[in-house]
Amino acid sequence: MLRQSLHELNIATRGRGFYEFTASVHEMVREAKFKTGLATLHLQHTSASLLIQENADPEVRRDLERFFSRLVPDGDPLFQHTCEGEDDMPAHVRTALTGVNLGIPIANGALALGTWQGIYLWEHRVESHRRRVTVHLLGE
Repeated sequence: MLRQSLHELNIATRGRGFYEFTASVHEMVREAKFKTGLATLHLQHTSASLLIQENADPEVRRDLERFFSRLVPDGDPLFQHTCEGEDDMPAHVRTALTGVNLGIPIANGALALGTWQGIYLWEHRVESHRRRVTVHLLGE
């Protein structure tokens, strides 16, 4: 029989960077006892994003940050929306390019992630924040 459960994660960030929370979602799936299904994750913010990325070599995440710093630099005079500082609009652009939703299949009672894949919140603001992620599990 198809079942569902809804959860909320609160992730404290220390500023710009990647924050892995794969284990928390794995635990939710384990506790729900789903064998097959879908985990849908939604970040309730517009200046951070969710992504699945390599969790073995931290240089991958540093390279992504360096690339996005070049692509969407803080303080770019192109941007008029600077209400919360020079990183305000660049954070929104980074989010638009990466996204706030993930869908991950559940197979054999676990998230169907590859060997080197982890689930990350990517904080795009320089200051620390508390970010909310809604996790909806659907399965049997």
